[in-house]
Amino acid sequence: MSAITVPAPAAPVTRLRLTVRGRRVLAALAALPAVIALSVAIIGGGSALASREDGVPAGGFVTVTVEPGDTLWAIAEEVAPAADPRDVVDAIVRLNALEGVTIAAGQEIAIPAQYAPTSP
Repeated sequence: MSAITVPAPAAPVTRLRLTVRGRRVLAALAALPAVIALSVAIIGGGSALASREDGVPAGGFVTVTVEPGDTLWAIAEEVAPAADPRDVVDAIVRLNALEGVTIAAGQEIAIPAQYAPTSP
C-alpha cells in the first residue's frame, strides 16, 4: 500500500471583531483630542478678554449707584449724551433684569460697557 498524504488545513483567516465595549473605547480614544482642545479653549478663553483704553472690559459693564432723585432717563443722558436715551434705558433695563423703569436711591445698577462713562 502506498501512503496518502493529506495537506494540512490552512490557518483560518480571522477578521478583527470588536465588541460593543471595544467600539466605545475606540470612540472615546478618537474623541479625546477634541475634548482636550475644547477644555483648553474654555478654560483659557477668559484670559483673552479685550478691554477699552479706560479699563472698562469690552462687552462688560460698570456699576453706578443711584442717587436720590435719579431716574433711568437722567442716568442714560449722563452716561451716554451722544446716544438715544431710549436705547440706553432699554439696555440698562435688560442688563439689570428690571421689571420696569423705577429705581431707588442707593440701588446699584449696571451700565453696559458701550455706554459706560469714560471718567468715574
